Amino acid sequence: MLYQVSHTTSYKYQYGVTFCHNIATIKPKNMLGQTVVDYKLEISPTPTEFSEKLDFFGNTVTRFSIQEHHKTLKVTALSKILRDSSLAPNIYESEMGQQINLIDALAVLKTEKLHIIDVRQFMLESILIANISSEIRAYAEESFKPNRSIFEATYELMERIFNDFEFNPNVTNVATPIHEVITNKKGVCQDFAQIAIACIRSVGLPARYVSGYIETLPPPGKEKLVGTDASHAWFSIYIPTFGWVDFDPTNNQIPKDQHIIVAYGRDYYDVPPLKGVIYSSGENKMKVAVDIRPAV
Repeated sequence: MLYQVSHTTSYKYQYGVTFCHNIATIKPKNMLGQTVVDYKLEISPTPTEFSEKLDFFGNTVTRFSIQEHHKTLKVTALSKILRDSSLAPNIYESEMGQQINLIDALAVLKTEKLHIIDVRQFMLESILIANISSEIRAYAEESFKPNRSIFEATYELMERIFNDFEFNPNVTNVATPIHEVITNKKGVCQDFAQIAIACIRSVGLPARYVSGYIETLPPPGKEKLVGTDASHAWFSIYIPTFGWVDFDPTNNQIPKDQHIIVAYGRDYYDVPPLKGVIYSSGENKMKVAVDIRPAV
């Protein structure tokens, strides 16, 4: 499937800004099963300084500064993405990947193989997933038993989060602690991904945060409206003998061609679409509009 993605972030500053420095993580990844056919980043006002490089996690990060007075900032990323998940490894075709249990996986993760060392960073606490509570650990242990398949346990964890938690965009923000989310059982896709990651790390396994997009279809007979989509998030667990496997607890599914991957991180803090520092005062208003649709 070939997709056209538009992601626009707009800021309005009450008294204007004299200087701003920003970091954007909004360029989709080029990887097996996903090809960036075209990409363009439009910034207004035109930046004084602009650079692009890969970060520690292999994500494309854009840094730009605007050193003139401005009352609005508009950043639009336009991407054309070819998705073909059949090209990537399939967990359902790996008997060992489906069967390895928690005890055996933890033994493998203690080895000094290079690829194992690389994934260990995703076993540690991170900025937004720290001080994992006994409540989260207990929630995880309902699914993760010593002799049970990791894949089966993770799939069940995904289903439980989907059924136990209410999607509600009015009760959390990016700074809401995970212990509040597990207690209230409410939040958005970022919260559900981070709860799952906390659960998986609590039993000693590596899990990472995935930021991206998902194509949402309009109701039958209705035309899709521009800007009705949003950034999406899910999680990925490392299964020894196979590799990384993605799970989307918001939609209760293993991501395929409808999911577009932008970045990997330890949690949301590593991969926000746009963050920065401004010299300003007064009120600032932000608006985000995302649109994903099949390319013509």
